[in-house]
Amino acid sequence: MTAPIAVAIDAPEIETAARWASAVAPHVSTVKVGLELYLRYGPEVVTTVRGANKVSVFLDLKLHDIPATVAGAVRNVARLKPSILTVHASGGREMIRAAAEAAPDTEIAAVTVLTSLDDEELERVGVRGPALDATRRLATLAVESGARALVCSPQEVASLRREVGPDVTLITPGVRPGGADQGDQARTATPQEALAAGADLLVMGRPITRAADPGAAAASAASAIRRSEGTSS
Repeated sequence: MTAPIAVAIDAPEIETAARWASAVAPHVSTVKVGLELYLRYGPEVVTTVRGANKVSVFLDLKLHDIPATVAGAVRNVARLKPSILTVHASGGREMIRAAAEAAPDTEIAAVTVLTSLDDEELERVGVRGPALDATRRLATLAVESGARALVCSPQEVASLRREVGPDVTLITPGVRPGGADQGDQARTATPQEALAAGADLLVMGRPITRAADPGAAAASAASAIRRSEGTSS
């Protein structure tokens, strides 16, 4: 059984992305293709990363534009059959609704507050905080507008689960094994903490892909999650 982990395949070239995806696929449910890789190689990268694996593809483009433009973009990428596609919740009700209607077979995930932002940075960009309050406002708006998933930091998961109920998928970046470098993430937690709080899918990148053996690192992360689930049951 694979673990509820989306490995961020942020490789510098498509060959490495394909190798990483193939290595981690037996152990995790999902691989994530981000904006940089998609812009460099286009739709081909989704097909290449999926390969012959049964792994789901999470297309993390964080679309944010007027509703008509986002709807057109979503229709185009929906042909690639991603399981999940991200838009920014701050794009507003009509934009989120347009995205959801343009790809009914894809789970539209609304990004609430980027995990790289803390309360001080939110204030600088003019968003009324703290981060938890901003996240809850955006989450409620997104779900009411048709988003079936939300992207939030692990620190907001428990609050959002209470806010939106059990049927919305909560996706958490900023997940780091104990002792790992936070990198550019400001609001983090361990995989076990995020799942205990109510997360459904954990995004993990560098702790796996920068390991000497990404496949072994993915297997280790998956095993640790299974152990923790067994302990808590």
